Amino acid sequence: MAESTFALRRKADSIVADDQMPLGEVRVETEYGALDQCIALQLERLETQSGGFGAFLVTAHDWANRDATHTSYMRTGLSVLLNIALVVAILGYFGVETTTFAALLAAGGVAIGVAWGGLLANFAAGAFLVFLRPFKVGDFVTAGGITGSVSEIGLFGTTINTPDNIRTIIGNNKIFSDTIQNFSANAYRRVDLTATINGAVDHHDAIRLLKTRLAAIPNVLGTPAPDVDVLQFTPAGPVLCVRPYCSNDNYWQVYFDTNRMIREAFGAAGYPAPMPAFAISGAAAAPPPEAMSV
Repeated sequence: MAESTFALRRKADSIVADDQMPLGEVRVETEYGALDQCIALQLERLETQSGGFGAFLVTAHDWANRDATHTSYMRTGLSVLLNIALVVAILGYFGVETTTFAALLAAGGVAIGVAWGGLLANFAAGAFLVFLRPFKVGDFVTAGGITGSVSEIGLFGTTINTPDNIRTIIGNNKIFSDTIQNFSANAYRRVDLTATINGAVDHHDAIRLLKTRLAAIPNVLGTPAPDVDVLQFTPAGPVLCVRPYCSNDNYWQVYFDTNRMIREAFGAAGYPAPMPAFAISGAAAAPPPEAMSV
């Protein structure tokens, strides 16, 4: 560890001498570089000496460096554990009996667990969310009744940024005990739209027109092919379902472009606007029986 730090400082001195980097930046990069190398070295030694547990720590270290979901969760958890260990070590250094302190800490943990049952439920649910991975940081989801992009999975709550840019924090237990929809899990999704046509319009012609115009919209997938067909009937006329497929990143672009295309295509084709039609009879109503008897 000492040799690694000394070598890095020698390298930093040479860089400063050549005026290649400000001194403050060199010191920061030197300290963090030495710390990272020392951590990696100690993990390699632990993996060799401790067998399976050391290998688990090394794997967890590498995993956290690659995945933002686990990084935030593990950073918070390790911070709490290291602070507790620091307090115990300081008390032991000054001669305080740490075994007694550990017993008190355990008793306090039980009392806190009873008082803060909801927080512990959120903590346990957060652990399940991280390791079962129904979603990860960056996914667009609906969780706990909130729809948006996941920015962080914490010890007790998950942070979601909604489409209207509102930062929302939801308790992990509420998320884990409710339905979760992950829109980013699959490679593509379907855009569900409808179009009502006048009863006098040939629906075969309208379907053919929409399918042709859908192929020209950017980012609409050819496979699977868009679905256009008669969905239901209303007093205003038949309702067509218009369902193109696209990647998750292009959903809203395809959504608005398809709506615009339907309006422009029907207008250019000269289709009459759909309007409710009612049949009115002109026959006179029969008088009530009481009037007949009089």
